Amino acid sequence: MTSETLAKTPLHALHLELGARMVPFAGYDMPVQYPLGVMKEHQHTREAAGLFDVSHMGQIILRGPNAAKALESLVPVDIIDLPVGMQRYAMFTDDQGCILDDLMVANLGDDTLFLVVNAACKHQDLMHLQLQIASQCQIEPCFDRALLALQGPQAVDVLARLAPEVSKMTFMQFAPVRLLGVDCFVSRSGYTGEDGFEISVPADHAEALARSLLAEPEVAAIGLGARDSLRLEAGLCLYGHDMSTSTTPIEASLLWAISKVRRADGARAGGFPGAERIFAQQRDGVASKRVGLLPQERVPVREGAEIVDADGNVIGSVCSGGFGPTLGGPVAMGYVQSSHIALDTPVWAMVRGKRVAMKVAKTPFVPQRYYRG
Repeated sequence: MTSETLAKTPLHALHLELGARMVPFAGYDMPVQYPLGVMKEHQHTREAAGLFDVSHMGQIILRGPNAAKALESLVPVDIIDLPVGMQRYAMFTDDQGCILDDLMVANLGDDTLFLVVNAACKHQDLMHLQLQIASQCQIEPCFDRALLALQGPQAVDVLARLAPEVSKMTFMQFAPVRLLGVDCFVSRSGYTGEDGFEISVPADHAEALARSLLAEPEVAAIGLGARDSLRLEAGLCLYGHDMSTSTTPIEASLLWAISKVRRADGARAGGFPGAERIFAQQRDGVASKRVGLLPQERVPVREGAEIVDADGNVIGSVCSGGFGPTLGGPVAMGYVQSSHIALDTPVWAMVRGKRVAMKVAKTPFVPQRYYRG
């Protein structure tokens, strides 16, 4: 795709003004880095506050007294008992129990749910919802809204200058908040492992809000490059890489995201696509699983690299990899045969025909610092 045919977020002109290097991403022309550079942008987010444009993500509202029950029929997550003002991580599964997309679901109250889905999947997710549950609730795409993420330990100080009430929010809380006189939705969450906020704002007010936040001394503009290294250090999955329509939540090591009430022995067991296969895998195990991997040499191990055992047998492949600036070395995640998933198991990645020693490691690689109050 050329830059002319790529979609643009409401902050596109601002990115160019700030000197961003733009790349195609999920059909959009997006900033991969600014003049500060990926390494410094990453460190700035860990130390102060970074502003990310994530307006390419899809925002969808579900309305109606049956909205929670309807959505719960598509995800292995407790939506019915999701408290008003809270957000939860969820996954759409298919009939084989594989992951169609992952998403965030918030309860706005008044029989209204607010969804944030991945950019590359948003049109198919909308179609999936319309096909499966349109008869049970109203489905409103809000693809004309922008989404900003303000991440880092000083994010709360910055946002509280515009809306003091956000300082009382805790991790995964969600609230309507007025910012610069405009009605926004704010969640205390993010994709960096740091404390921070995601802000849904009408598209025509996004630039004014972004400029206001960037004017604060703690805030720097951060691109997709640092967003990826931050989420990788935090052990967070990227859809289409660390999970896909060929992996189940069990294989992706996402059992924690299946609500207890929806599991085989739960009060509302099953009732979502692929439940029986997922329950069978939970009971009987799987052939391979996603694990954290720490290369033992200063060689970046990238997505797609084969993983082998001591005898050179292929036992898996890397699904995400790169350099972890906070950790000070390369980090990766990959799928390996279940016989090799124990912590500290030695494995090797094949990089340009050479074996690079790695060991299976616990994620997150860097401690998560979400604010839980």
